[in-house]
Parts: sequence; structure tokens; C-alpha cells
Amino acid sequence: MDREPEEQAVETVRQLLALATPEGAAALSRAATLLAGGMDAVSALTRLRAEVGTDLAGPAWGVARQREKARSTFGPDADRLLFTGDTLEQAGRPALADRRAARLLAEGAEPVADLGCAAGTDTIALARAGARVVAVDRDPVARELTRLNTTALGLTGVEVVDADVVDLVAAATDGKVAGCRAAVLDPARRAGGRRQLDPDRWSPPWSTVTALLDRVPAAVVKVAPGLDHDRVPDGIEAEWVSTGGSIVEALLWGRGVSTTWRRATLLRDGRLSEVTADAEPGPAPVGPVRGWLHEPDPALIRSGLMSLVAADATLVDPTIAYLTSDGPSGSPWLSSYRVADVLPFNLKKLKAHLRARGIGRVVVKKRGSPIEPETLARRLRGPGSGSAVVVVTRVAGAPTVLVCDPLSA
Repeated sequence: MDREPEEQAVETVRQLLALATPEGAAALSRAATLLAGGMDAVSALTRLRAEVGTDLAGPAWGVARQREKARSTFGPDADRLLFTGDTLEQAGRPALADRRAARLLAEGAEPVADLGCAAGTDTIALARAGARVVAVDRDPVARELTRLNTTALGLTGVEVVDADVVDLVAAATDGKVAGCRAAVLDPARRAGGRRQLDPDRWSPPWSTVTALLDRVPAAVVKVAPGLDHDRVPDGIEAEWVSTGGSIVEALLWGRGVSTTWRRATLLRDGRLSEVTADAEPGPAPVGPVRGWLHEPDPALIRSGLMSLVAADATLVDPTIAYLTSDGPSGSPWLSSYRVADVLPFNLKKLKAHLRARGIGRVVVKKRGSPIEPETLARRLRGPGSGSAVVVVTRVAGAPTVLVCDPLSA
């Protein structure tokens, strides 16, 4: 570690420890009050310096802002937790961490090593589920955040350790790592502000991921949703989880907790839906566009399990993840649109067609096309009062536009 980042980490730890004192708690409370009142940063910091001192003012204001951002995800816990900007950005969703912890601990495998604990989201979930946890990180800020956050929540049985995950996994034997029978690993997939697409460039690298899965059967690793399926080791369950129309995490489950080959999981309105397969199910058949178009959930697409919910639906093109059938789908995995018109892609003719139908507002979707949906939506805007969903895609290899009625349940 070069000197500048090391000094910065020392200062951040000092500030966190100061905020964990009664004086720090009072400063945080005051900062939260000023923030809630809509006071701008310059005025708030001026007042905080006068009231709580220059040493606490800046850190208290910064954490108060992070807590405000975290509240929608962390709920009431946000007002007891400490975050930095980086750790909040990297923090997982507590509901997903709770779900991972419950599954990992279902067979009673503990203690659990949280390998790369960051702000402690997984450590908190595991400790709340009753496990003893060894939280590991080389970053002193991450270790202090985990220590302070678990203490703030009244959690016990947590040991925070400064160790190198690569070394710990290399030394893993008898199904244990860091003396633990189970493990959670979340490799850092960014460096210098850029996403690392190559798993060999993650920290720890892919070789450590596969070694952990090979040596510790009760393990789960968070990976990039775009991970190549060929990378998934034999006997390892790969799962993609989505909510709100986006994949929020992808997981590799060790052989001791794997129960299937591939899994897609959908969380919507507090309800959970799953699709699983023990082997490659193959693609859905291809057919012409019919009366309804179905947009599959991204976790279903990425898992390769789309054909399992297709029923009598067919693909509009062998390379495009749109399905079509004669009626709407009742599946939570599919968003259904009634197809009104099918047109060859031609911008001038499309604009004329929409105006003739009195359509002035459009939502543009696309797959297999280079168009920018927002740009096309602006160009298609017109004086009409009607609305439509315009889908730009390929049908049997040809650039095509499907003009659909607005989203149906």
C-alpha cells in the first residue's frame, strides 16, 4: 500500500472511531436534523463546526448523507450504521444477504467466514441468523466499519480479522477456510473506478474463487451477472436473482449447498418465484409473431431457462429473447404486450404510421438493434393523445418494429 492511501485509511478509521463516541453520536444526530431540514452543505457545515467542532463536523455530515441514501435499502438500520461513500456503493441489499445466510446455514454449517467483509452486510446477516462469523478484510476501513456496525446492532459472535483471502483459501483444508466450515466471498470487480470484466482480474482472482468452491463445500460466491456459463465448475449451482426488472446478483453455490444446476430467482412485491433445471433445457422453438409479445425477466434470460416458462410461446428470432404467443401470459417471469402492428423497420414510415393511429407518446424497447431507445422515443413523439410500446428488434433475421399496446399484467 503506498503512503497516501495508507494515510487516508488511517484518517478515515480515526473519524469512524470518533463518530462511535457519545459526542460523535450527538454530532450525527445534529447533522441528520440539518439534512432533513433541507439545509445546504455549506450552511450546515458552518453550523456544525460551531456546534460540535471542526473535528466532527465534516465526518458527521458525510455519514448523515450516506445514511439518507441508505435508508430506502437498509430501513431503520441505516440510522445506526456507519458508511463511507465507497462502502455504501458496494454494499449488498440486506434482504438478499439474509436470504443467502438462511440457505448457507440451513444444514448447520458454522462458523462462517465472510471473506472480504466491506461494511459488514453479510456479516450482519449471518450473525443475525445465529452464526458465529469470522469477518476478513485487508482494508482497515472495512474492518473498522464491520466491527462498529455489528456492535451498533448489538450482534455478538463476530471476530474481525486482518488477513489475505488468497492466502486463507490456499491454506483451506478439510472443508474449512479460516477455521470455518462455511464461507461467503464477494470478489471486488472494480479497479480504478472501472468494472473488471475478466474474472482473472477480480480481487481475489478467479483462481481463488474456484479453489474456494473446490475446497469448502458450504460456500457461496457473488459473481458478475455476465459471467460466462463455461466458467461455472461442474457440480456448482449458478443462480441469477432479479428484482425491479434488473439482475441484482449472481451466485455460485458450493457443492455442499447446491441443489440444482441452474436457478433463476425473481423477487417481486415481497414474493419469490424460482425456476430451476438440473440440465440444459434447450432453447424455445422459433415461430412467427402472433398476437402477444412477451418480454422475459433478465434473470430468466441470463440463466438460460427461458424455454421452461415459454409454454406454447415461441421465439421471434433464434438470437433474440422475445417470445410470442396467441394470448397473454400469467407467468410472473413474463411481461406481456398485445401486438397491434408488425412493420419492417423504416423510421419515416413508422412515424407516419403512429400519427395515423393518433399515437403521440411511445416507450421504446429494443433487442438486437443499435438504436438508442431514448433518442428514438423523442423522434417519434407527436401530437396524438394515444400511447404505445414500440419494440425494435429482429424477426427471422430482419429488422422489425412491433407496435404494441401499453403493458398488460
